[in-house]
Amino acid sequence: MKLKNKLIIMIFIFFLFINIFSLSYAETSSGNTDSNSSSDEATSTNQLHLYSDAAILIDSVSGKVLCGKNENVRMFPASTTKVLTAIIALENCDLSEKMTASYNAVMSIPVGYSNAAIQPGETLSFQELLDVFLVHSANEAGFIIAEHISGSVENFSVLMNQKAQELGCVNSNFTNPSGIHDENHYSTAYDLAIITKYCMENETFRNIISKKSCKVAATDKYQERFFSNTNDLINPKSKYYYEYSIGGKTGFSTPAKNCLISASVKDNLELISVILHAQSTENGESARYVDSINLFDYGFSNFKIQDIASKNSVVEETSILNGTKNTRNLPLILKDSIRGITPSDFELSDLNYKIELNDNLVAPIAEGDVVGKITYSIDGIDYSSDLLASHNVEDSNLIVIIGQIVLAFIVLIILKKMLSKNMK
Repeated sequence: MKLKNKLIIMIFIFFLFINIFSLSYAETSSGNTDSNSSSDEATSTNQLHLYSDAAILIDSVSGKVLCGKNENVRMFPASTTKVLTAIIALENCDLSEKMTASYNAVMSIPVGYSNAAIQPGETLSFQELLDVFLVHSANEAGFIIAEHISGSVENFSVLMNQKAQELGCVNSNFTNPSGIHDENHYSTAYDLAIITKYCMENETFRNIISKKSCKVAATDKYQERFFSNTNDLINPKSKYYYEYSIGGKTGFSTPAKNCLISASVKDNLELISVILHAQSTENGESARYVDSINLFDYGFSNFKIQDIASKNSVVEETSILNGTKNTRNLPLILKDSIRGITPSDFELSDLNYKIELNDNLVAPIAEGDVVGKITYSIDGIDYSSDLLASHNVEDSNLIVIIGQIVLAFIVLIILKKMLSKNMK
């Protein structure tokens, strides 16, 4: 009987070792696929005749700089400051909130700056204040909003600078919510462009800057008021009307000269332009509008929005070596469609992309699992999407182990019967 038990134990250990050494590990493709493509730098304004001291044109989605002139030089932004104040307020207040004008908020605005004749003690809704603030550029509205949120203009300025830094601004400092001139209140065309890009993601902001006019209902302090938008690009009666414009924000002070932030869209391509310190052309035209139109025309002529890859399309195939023979070859499919801005003459065959698969990618894998990421690089901008498993990948190791265990038990039963017969 001792011989019989030893023999059984030895056979069981033998099969156990077979199971251990037969385990395999998943290996996948390198995960890096690169095609040849060149990246062009943002076009210099030498190709365009711009009158402004500083200007920039960016893609509203990716933030790619398409054209720039002194875009990182610090300048006085005047009322273009208001876009930053507006987005902070929208993230901290409800449109129906009531706000009351303090004496300080109204009387702090210097003579000559635009206003909406708001009276000390007058109560308006946040919606009304935001309308006159962005449409008419009423400076006291910004001070009222700032005091309502932070208690004082000084405290609100801290929020402004924190938000600007969060968005990536490195050459800006704001001392008040409306852009009232201050030697320590400055920004750059680039910083204002990335602030505006963020603002344009807010539907309420987009709606307000596109309004051609606004009104403030009558209160116990003042009669009903009507105001027109100060941005001539969206005024059909203006010589500077631009059919693709969807809104913006003007600015002016004697030190800052004429400034303008504007956005336009054509054929699904949305662009943002910033003009700082503009005066007049040799023909006496407003340089901020002439330059803005030239920038937009350049952008729409030289760039386009293009479908780079479609959702659920197969981009590559990899092999999961511990998968079963019938399931180990795994097509990788895109989770999301990808669209991006490209030069007008860009061909999809020139795409530069990189695939990164998850570490320790082994079976079992379920259909739809995220197994990696693909990144397309176009003209210096990256566009990414998760990669999903197209089908289930079954674990061949588990099948082998189960089969070997079953086989081991069968062999043990046979041996036990044989030994039992021999013992009789």
